[in-house]
Amino acid sequence: MEQAAEFDEFVRVRGAALYRYAFVLTGNADDAADLVQEALARLGDAWHRVQRKDDPEGYVRTCMVRLHISWWRRRRREHLSASVPEEGYTDAGVDRVDADIGLWRELAELPARQRAVLVLRYYEDLSDGEIAKILGISTGTVRSQAARALEKLRIRRGGAALEAEKV
Repeated sequence: MEQAAEFDEFVRVRGAALYRYAFVLTGNADDAADLVQEALARLGDAWHRVQRKDDPEGYVRTCMVRLHISWWRRRRREHLSASVPEEGYTDAGVDRVDADIGLWRELAELPARQRAVLVLRYYEDLSDGEIAKILGISTGTVRSQAARALEKLRIRRGGAALEAEKV
C-alpha cells in the first residue's frame, strides 16, 4: 500500500512536468497525454524497482523518449490514403512476360538453377548478392548461370536478341 501511495504522490507532483516534456516530444496535446499515460503505466509496473534508484523521473523520461521513437517509426512506415484506388497497379512489362506462354515454356526447360537465377533477377528484381544468398551460391555463379541461361534462351528464340533487362 505504501508503494502505491508513493507512486500516486510522484504522479501528482511530477505529472504536469512530464506532460510538458511529452508535449515537447510530440508537438500534440493528445499524443502527449497518451505518451505520459503509457510511460506512467510502465513505471507503475516497475515502481518497486525504480523507486530504489535515485531518479524515477529520469526512468519515465527515458521510457517516454523510447516510446515516442517507437511510435514515430511505426507511423513513418504507414502510408495512409484518403481513398481506395479504383484499380490495382499493373506493370506492362510483367503483364507482357506473363502473357508470353512460349517464354515460360522455354524457362521451364532450363536447368533449375539457371531458371531460378533468371526468375529471381528479372521477375523478382533481386540483386546478384540477394540471389546468391537465397540459392546458397557465390555471386560469380549467379552471373555465370544468368549468362548461360540467357544465351540458351536467345538460341531457342531463333537468335533474336532477348532484352531481359527491359522485361
